Amino acid sequence: MKKTLVPLFFAAFSLLGFSYAYAQNLDTITGNWTTFDDGTNQPAAIVRISEKNGLFFGVITKLLDPKAPVNCDKCQDLRKGKPLVGMEILSGLKKTGDLYVGGYILDPDEGEIYKVEMRPTDGGNKLDVRGYVGIPLLGRTQIWNRER
Repeated sequence: MKKTLVPLFFAAFSLLGFSYAYAQNLDTITGNWTTFDDGTNQPAAIVRISEKNGLFFGVITKLLDPKAPVNCDKCQDLRKGKPLVGMEILSGLKKTGDLYVGGYILDPDEGEIYKVEMRPTDGGNKLDVRGYVGIPLLGRTQIWNRER
């Protein structure tokens, strides 16, 4: 009887450990996120957000729209003409309470850079991404979905 309980114990422990690790991931904005096209509301890209020294950064890892440009032709900085996949479009966010603030986001469709703040919602499965000029009131919000 004891021999059959040991594997069950380890299996249950492993599942609890996995659940705990996954729940921890939902407490932060780090991970892969699906972005959506403003005009069509169709999936546009996957952005991987990572943290380094308390700051959060985001890089396009995959384009989902086969008709989308592959280079940032409208960019006004060093990214002009560079491939979108691998491009950092999000930089310098810091966690303050339940918000991530103080960073910048590039809209590669327009080549514009905006201030940005983010807030995880829906238990960490969605991310409200607000790009703005000046103050957050003067901006727009996109909702990104966490990739599984």
